[in-house]
Amino acid sequence: MASVTSLTASVHQRLATALTATLPQAAADPLLRRSDRADYQANGILALAKKAKANPRELAAQVVEKVVTGDLIEDVEVSGPGFLNITVTDRAITANLAARAADPEGRLGVPYAEDPGTTVIDYAQPNVAKEMHVGHLRSAVIGDSVVKLLEFTGESVVRRHHIGDWGTQFGMLIQYLDEHPHELDHKAAEVTGEEAMSNLDRLYKTARRLFDSDEEFKTRARRRVVDLQAGDPHTLAMWQKFVDESKIYFFSVFEKLDMEIRDPDIVGESGYNEMLQETCRLLEESGVAVRSEGALCVFFDDIRGPDGNPVPLIVQKSDGGFGYAATDLSAIRDRVFHLKADTLLYVVDARQALHFKMVFETARRAGWLGDGVKAIQLAFGTVLGKDGKPFKTREGETVRLVDLLDEAIERASAVVREKAQDLSEQEIAERGAQVGIGAVKYADLSTSASRDYKFDLDQMVSLHGDTSVYLQYAYARIQSILRKAGDVRPAAHPELALADAERALGLHADQFAETVAETAAEYAPHKLAAYLYQLASLYTSFYDKCPVLKAETPEQVENRLFLCDITARTLHQGMALLGIRTPERL
Repeated sequence: MASVTSLTASVHQRLATALTATLPQAAADPLLRRSDRADYQANGILALAKKAKANPRELAAQVVEKVVTGDLIEDVEVSGPGFLNITVTDRAITANLAARAADPEGRLGVPYAEDPGTTVIDYAQPNVAKEMHVGHLRSAVIGDSVVKLLEFTGESVVRRHHIGDWGTQFGMLIQYLDEHPHELDHKAAEVTGEEAMSNLDRLYKTARRLFDSDEEFKTRARRRVVDLQAGDPHTLAMWQKFVDESKIYFFSVFEKLDMEIRDPDIVGESGYNEMLQETCRLLEESGVAVRSEGALCVFFDDIRGPDGNPVPLIVQKSDGGFGYAATDLSAIRDRVFHLKADTLLYVVDARQALHFKMVFETARRAGWLGDGVKAIQLAFGTVLGKDGKPFKTREGETVRLVDLLDEAIERASAVVREKAQDLSEQEIAERGAQVGIGAVKYADLSTSASRDYKFDLDQMVSLHGDTSVYLQYAYARIQSILRKAGDVRPAAHPELALADAERALGLHADQFAETVAETAAEYAPHKLAAYLYQLASLYTSFYDKCPVLKAETPEQVENRLFLCDITARTLHQGMALLGIRTPERL
């Protein structure tokens, strides 16, 4: 099915035609926007009048004479210094929504992107042998939503989870366990998942303390790194054990987050190990990187440290070791030349902005990021506690992600139990997980990625305000009404006049496709979240002012059920693009 032209686009085209007829030489953009004074307001005539040296009100009046009204536009009036206030017909609102509802693909008329490409998105990057903490939340949640949005618009998406699975820390950990084998074996037979990861995390911290305090152990650990990089079978086998055990843990956490993480998508730092030497050779031979005090560096005129001296990107250390830059540059080569990506998207903490700025510029100088390939860091802010400071436990430790998610589910389950009607304990637990995880995701996604946000579970699981629970409750309320309707089915009746609350709801529902397109193009899930919250708010107003099952005529009952149904379907699809479930009952 062809996409449905939105009312906004149709009105825009109708006004542009009238503008061109009035001023044939002008670039006719009516600058249309939604308005609280009418359905739409067009502000473009002011600028056109200035260019044409015409009186804006007189020009606006001439345009109004040429606007075709009746089917789409009901009324156009000149306002203020030359604005146009436009009211669309009730018939157009209902007919457009009916066309969206009839979409056989169930996309509600949302079009596919005109020129989709291939995006490699790097997100959800935990570290092997370390427990995931609150700092891992945003990359996972934002990345997962952006993947869903891009795929929905037709983009070919390759997921990459660039896990920390290589380097000095593994030589340190393997060496420590070789010297203290009993520390991992004492409960190995009965430990799985989160507890096994907790043990690994504890051992990692113990090994790190020894590494920092014992020079002889540090030397042995560094030799072990060489063994690992050289492929020593025993060292490699131990490393693989850590990776495999960590993956089981990662999968369990992501499953709790209601996210799909596939094993082939996990390509960690180790996945680019064989490319590092060649990456350095290519950079040095091309002159992009130069040797400085034994290290291979890339320098930038506009990047300087506090002392005013240039800050280089170190690709290879003076001792021959490789840093993050070599791995990230190798990953760019792989993603551009092997995966054929035209967009590289990195969902990474804003504090790494300088690193990625230097990496991207280096790749451009090397010719790996050409005119047809763009690299973007989707930088995100910090999760804060209620006190506005980085989220920590009372003891000052970083909050474990599983603890945070478990508490969210527990709080949400209490809310569901309080509101539950005829739900079994199993259903309450299931809804509690959907509501709790949805609450955590929505609090993150409803905030612009670049901003910090406060993690406040009391607010997140509230039925009031801008929360996922409010949206889920609106959806469940609609499903309840549709069930109570029995044999009476939703049906659009374009011939009916609409009440103000019906018009407001219908006009907003019609903007879903444009909102999805804008959200995907800008990698901005918060714009979709804001749209859905406004949709639920308008539905609440409609519900309060417009009786549905007790409407005046059978046709009005069917039409209001239709408005309920299209709202529910829009909420369901929109929430799914944010990675949030919409339970049928709450």
